[in-house]
Amino acid sequence: MAKENILVVEDEEDILALVHYNLAKEGYTVTPVTSGEEGLRAMAGKYPDLILLDLMLPGIDGLEFCRRMKKDADTAAIPIIMVTARGEESDVVAGLEMGADDYVVKPFSTKVLLARVKNVLRRRERDSGVSPNDDSLSIHGIVIHPGRNEVLVDGSPVDLTFTEFRVLHFLASRPGWVFTRYQIVNAVRGDDYAVTDRAVDVQIVGLRKKLGRHGECIETVRGVGYRFKDQVGS
Repeated sequence: MAKENILVVEDEEDILALVHYNLAKEGYTVTPVTSGEEGLRAMAGKYPDLILLDLMLPGIDGLEFCRRMKKDADTAAIPIIMVTARGEESDVVAGLEMGADDYVVKPFSTKVLLARVKNVLRRRERDSGVSPNDDSLSIHGIVIHPGRNEVLVDGSPVDLTFTEFRVLHFLASRPGWVFTRYQIVNAVRGDDYAVTDRAVDVQIVGLRKKLGRHGECIETVRGVGYRFKDQVGS
């Protein structure tokens, strides 16, 4: 039985060949391309189950590619693993802000890469089990629709990245509970996801800004982490 289809966008041909070989060996259907433009064309009419995306690409770079994906309702839910030699914290944060689901730094172990691929695909399969008709969550003027990946604030839609949506849904589903940054990361991305406290803080800052006056519902608990207020004004 064929496994999922994976689009690999990588301009270094030796790395592209290595990744292609190892993914195909695991039974995945692989579409290899060497530029962002080719990647966008490859998705015309058939969307992949996962994208492995290099950041440093000619033409449309990885961040711009990711930005376009997440702004399109048809492709926003496709998970992306960024594979790049740029491992500075600012690059990790930028990737997360764009909605990347994982981040692998070159040089990498093929075993580690395959494990990350399997982990992201498992999460995608788990999340896809949410029915569009599942009950929405309504709290303090914010309505969250898990199946549609949609958020309404005072009746108006708010454009969140995939990661911002998951962080909001996680916190709002448990009002009053306090979570550390690592608990938040593990809940929305899976155990042992390599990310800094700073990256989590960036997601929270973005959420608060987009939620407007409702952003105060996400409260900082000094020395611990964050919580979603169970009562407005508490």
